[in-house]
Amino acid sequence: MKNIVFDLGRVVFAHNPSRTTAERKRFFSYVGESPMPQFWVDYDRGTSSLEKVSEELAAYRGVEVEYARTMIEQSIEWQEPIAPTEALIHELKAAGYRLYVLSNMSREFIAYLRRQDVYSYFDGDVISCEEHVVKPMPEIYDILVERFDLDVSQTMFIDDRIENVEAAQRRGITPFHFDKEDYEGSCQRLREILLK
Repeated sequence: MKNIVFDLGRVVFAHNPSRTTAERKRFFSYVGESPMPQFWVDYDRGTSSLEKVSEELAAYRGVEVEYARTMIEQSIEWQEPIAPTEALIHELKAAGYRLYVLSNMSREFIAYLRRQDVYSYFDGDVISCEEHVVKPMPEIYDILVERFDLDVSQTMFIDDRIENVEAAQRRGITPFHFDKEDYEGSCQRLREILLK
């Protein structure tokens, strides 16, 4: 392997656990569902705005629009690097790997995450809102490979959603399904594969 490609949400970044309440988990529970509601897919694809998704999420949850928008804005601001993944990224970079991002992410989310220190370790990214296509659509994997001239036989993709790693595998990319319930265990398995 020469190229390691990371998803962002629940792989590199997650909510600060001290701020994750039962209400917040319930409110955003659809993020763990497959498929996700179309309004959130459209937001990630860049074909919907923060204003529109706030309205649609408010209707979906039966709350006021301002409440929904506040929840989204807090969800952005409360993202922080996952410590085991951040440490692994440092180790992979030091070992000479090329590191990339392939993520379904809205404009507001990615603008915030790109300002975080760990993001500077990535050599490039492909973000759904900027391409107007989302994982697991095959086109987004093709954009990644073509943009950075990646040899798929030397490329691994890490994602917490099984349908996304399966789609990568169909393009010839080595898949790794990241367990969002066991950050340490997932990172240790990656070390065993990549840093022997």
